[in-house]
Amino acid sequence: MIFNDSFTFLTNLRALIPVMNYFCTMQKTIPQKSKLEFVALMASLMSIVALSIDALLPALQQIGVSIGTFNTSENQLLITMIFLGLGFGQLIFGPLSDSFGRKPIIYVGFTVFALASFLCVFATNIETMVIGRILQGIGLSAPRTISIAMIRDRFSGDYMAKIMSFVVAIFILVPIVAPSLGKIMLDNYGWQSIFYSQLLFGVVILFWLWKRQPETLALENKKTFKLSLFVSGTKEFMKHKQAVVFTFVSGFITGSFMVFLSTSQHIFQEQYGMIEEFPYIFGALAFSVGLATFINGTLVVRFGMRRLVNIFAVMFTFISLLYVFVFLDKANPSIYILVSFFSIQFFAVGFLFGNVRSLAMQPLGHIAGIGAAINGFVSTVMAVPIATYIGGFVDTTALPLFLGFTVCGMLTLFLLFLVRKEKA
Repeated sequence: MIFNDSFTFLTNLRALIPVMNYFCTMQKTIPQKSKLEFVALMASLMSIVALSIDALLPALQQIGVSIGTFNTSENQLLITMIFLGLGFGQLIFGPLSDSFGRKPIIYVGFTVFALASFLCVFATNIETMVIGRILQGIGLSAPRTISIAMIRDRFSGDYMAKIMSFVVAIFILVPIVAPSLGKIMLDNYGWQSIFYSQLLFGVVILFWLWKRQPETLALENKKTFKLSLFVSGTKEFMKHKQAVVFTFVSGFITGSFMVFLSTSQHIFQEQYGMIEEFPYIFGALAFSVGLATFINGTLVVRFGMRRLVNIFAVMFTFISLLYVFVFLDKANPSIYILVSFFSIQFFAVGFLFGNVRSLAMQPLGHIAGIGAAINGFVSTVMAVPIATYIGGFVDTTALPLFLGFTVCGMLTLFLLFLVRKEKA
């Protein structure tokens, strides 16, 4: 039933979008009161994605039991597969938002996400759950990608990076509290309640978007909808080496973070036996990322995106290499040492996330929608196999995680060297 409804909805997509676009244009007469509200709204749109991923982490084992799987690697698919959907969905919704506007495409994406959420709730096997998570990712790719395009519609340069940093700083509050909320709902109402809470949160954010946010796509930047739109947009994207290089850098950084997301439950709950403490440890590490992004919002205008990316890419690589050197062929260190390494590592990631994405988007203001889509697609499609491959080795120790971080960091430094050499 859900599949039929989804298929019917998507086949009528082209007819529905102009209607929603009409209602969106009616909202242009209601301006936002401040940039702060814009930042908070963009962060909230991104937060739907974070809630759908992080709130589920404490429940992976219970969900596995409910759908008949006890394999840790299969449980990790519930995290990595939503990223796969996020990657492919951006190729659909990014170009469409350049033609029909940002807001109506977000509404379409959330509808797909809602249908997929019900599919997950009623799943009885791993195959159905994985399909549901992929479809969730496809739906969530709309608010995730288009929020970045909306930021690029309004801002550019280092100031755009500053806005992105504040957006991510607010957004990161969700990963801090999401595992704890997920654990509370899991213990009191069952894992299905986690999916229902995601839907409720999304409905509130979409109402806010509809009521308060004007359309950001300027009329002169609208593209005529045609099948060749993606082809022409890709050709334009490829002309900008900065966009291409920093998209690949984003892929390595995202892959590193994704492998932590997919293995963190196994490391802390099974390797260290910290079942009750896991949500708090995860929240503390997320706070490390959030603190860095907040500081970045202050420093980026003063020092520039490129300099900060170079500094913290070196830091990211050095910390992971140090861990490998110290703990090679050894058992896991104490939890305090491991968390300390993770904290420093993710502090560096906090400076990289927003700046790398902003550097990739900087030359793409005229095709912000499809530019954000290609950037998100390539980086996510790179990240999923990276996370899946490295995660398969995380069994008795966390060492493979840091080996993966080291390789991704070195490849990042190599790409930064190439783009710096060309600039010189």
